[in-house]
Amino acid sequence: MQLSAQIDKPLNNPDYISGLNPEQQRAVETTQGPVLVLSGAGTGKTRVLTTRIAHILASRLAFPNEILAVTFTNKAAREMAERVSHLLGSGPNKNLHYMGTFHSVSAKILRKHAEKIGFTPTFTILDTDDQIRLLKALSEELHIDVKYHPPKMMLGIIQSWKDRGLVPEKVTGEQANKAQGKAILLYRAYQQRLKSLNALDFGDLILHNLSLFSGFPEALEEYAGRFRYILVDEYQDTNVAQYLWLRLLSLGHHNLCCVGDDDQSIYGWRGAEVGNILRFEQDFPGAAVIRLEQNYRSTKHILGAASGLIAKNHERLGKTLWTDGEDGEKVRIKSVWDGDEEAIFVGEEIEALQRAGSRLSDMAILVRAGFQTRAFEERFLKLGISYKVIGGLRFYERAEIRDAIAYLRVIHEPNDDLAFERIINTPKRGIGNATLEQMHTTARAQNISLTRAARMILDAGGFKGKLATSIHALLNQFERWRGLLASHPISEITDIVIDESGYRSMWQADKSIEAQGRLENLKELVRAMGEFESLTAFLEHVGLITDMDEAAQGDMVGIMTLHAAKGLEFHHVFLPGLEEGLFPHQRALDEGGRDSLEEERRLAYVGITRARQTLTISYAANRRIYNQWQSSIPSRFIAELPEAHVERMEGGAYGMSRAPDRTLLQQQMKAIMAGQNVARPGLAWEASQKPATSTAPATTKNGYSKGDRVFHIKFGYGTVLAAQGTHLEIGFDKTDVKKVLADFVKRA
Repeated sequence: MQLSAQIDKPLNNPDYISGLNPEQQRAVETTQGPVLVLSGAGTGKTRVLTTRIAHILASRLAFPNEILAVTFTNKAAREMAERVSHLLGSGPNKNLHYMGTFHSVSAKILRKHAEKIGFTPTFTILDTDDQIRLLKALSEELHIDVKYHPPKMMLGIIQSWKDRGLVPEKVTGEQANKAQGKAILLYRAYQQRLKSLNALDFGDLILHNLSLFSGFPEALEEYAGRFRYILVDEYQDTNVAQYLWLRLLSLGHHNLCCVGDDDQSIYGWRGAEVGNILRFEQDFPGAAVIRLEQNYRSTKHILGAASGLIAKNHERLGKTLWTDGEDGEKVRIKSVWDGDEEAIFVGEEIEALQRAGSRLSDMAILVRAGFQTRAFEERFLKLGISYKVIGGLRFYERAEIRDAIAYLRVIHEPNDDLAFERIINTPKRGIGNATLEQMHTTARAQNISLTRAARMILDAGGFKGKLATSIHALLNQFERWRGLLASHPISEITDIVIDESGYRSMWQADKSIEAQGRLENLKELVRAMGEFESLTAFLEHVGLITDMDEAAQGDMVGIMTLHAAKGLEFHHVFLPGLEEGLFPHQRALDEGGRDSLEEERRLAYVGITRARQTLTISYAANRRIYNQWQSSIPSRFIAELPEAHVERMEGGAYGMSRAPDRTLLQQQMKAIMAGQNVARPGLAWEASQKPATSTAPATTKNGYSKGDRVFHIKFGYGTVLAAQGTHLEIGFDKTDVKKVLADFVKRA
């Protein structure tokens, strides 16, 4: 049935088709029945999606308000709307009422039918903080111990049920036994309380749509009949509830077009179900599957490396990216001694690119774990390279780092009221606002600091019971920690403070997604402290970083996690830290087995395909964790890159002219898959390569050898433990082991 689409300027000649390649044009013009557009990285999926919408409107197949187009971010939704308007030669098309995010469209439907499911149209949508506070209050009412079952952890469990479309009544069997059965009790109470508050959380928006459609067939008929065409962006990122919602809405006509890439499904940890896209042809018999494989972003060598890597995955529909563009440079692989040398290497490469005319904003460093950013941030500050952390905070701006530093500030300066106030009840010690106000009142009256006021009130008996015990213990801890400054390295003191304050155990008990990353950041902070001779020097360094951060603007290198990089592209990309246990991440492998390994490989694929012109991969022979050296082995992903598309850079941590032999790497992969711990000394691979500390040359270019006594103007006297090129690893008498340039020491 042809409709007169309400557009400002109907098009007789579809100019919007010009410039599309054959597969893109097929994806645009196949308007009847289910369609899956498998769109590889850089193949123009957004153009296809928006051109398809414009084609439906210009062909008068539907009115604007009869098209449902959903994606995951408001930015992507706005971009779709703007592109459609541009293609149609019209101003903003205000009749595209159902173009937006999953949440915004489902909220619009609920506000119209809220009474049917027990709400009013003015319902509130809670944010995460509201949810956690509500769950904490309910836990107290239900006598659920928040120490063993933290609200944030319980929220994660509840959200996982909602992502799978499970209302409390449908949570049964093993699922209902999660958190010793406390989670389902809390879920029931939580949903009841939300209804009494006339409030929903984000998970409810889709969940209540499903309840509406299943309980009131007339509501489903209204929308399934209205939406003649349904289009979905990033289909590989949908969860089970979103999948069910889309299936219900497409029942009448099956004109469902899903655009996505199974090779870029990297959000399983937050509920995304890659099976939704893998099973599309089974769920929608007769579906047209159109593969977009012509890449308009990267060079042939980068695409060859990416395709060779992702081909190792079993759970994929399969496609091979290609380009008419240049071969370009091969993917470079560099081995380094440790994380600090890795940062030095990347810094030098960036400066070289800058001298050659590249802008800093054309470069990016993509890391697997947030703690990796610190080494690069520190190095760039020394070099004066402007940078920004995309999709996250700079290392020293992160809440857990600020908390730990606040403890150190109070140790350094007992009168630092701002720092003391920040951590006095972190972790929870039963010190509320009334107690804090009591301290402030005394401090103002006596013109003293909060710590002295607390001690004064305590000595006068102004605090009682558990509160008095808690404050007394905290003040005594600070005095004890302060006493350690003269006899212990500050890295060790930092570790002690994080442990004895209960701050580490607070995050260990937190089962939320971000908790593990916070613990890794705290480990990196302890490691970083080893680079400073005193607490004063460290705190001064942090203060200077803050000043520099405020001044940085304009052209900047991007530093981000691989998850944050999805959807972005850069001329020059650096992928550091490709080591077993870091990437692929050990926690993912331990918890998810092969499925998690394949998601880690997809994450590597995403990282590789962000690069337009050059890609540099690096890995370290050693990583320093908790101030202890740990041997590392190259990631299995390096062995999986086709040799025809990679170049091994000269030198490196293994004392060879190239990275470890490919055959040895493949043997190592077999050992890993067989469950052997190849990172331990004594196995065949390590025996053939030898630990990095023993393969380094015995003498530097400057003539220093292992065992030499040297003097450093900052760290004092020490003994050379290892020498490599211009670098020395030195055990200093008054600090710990550090790596320095030979030019900065002299013989003792």
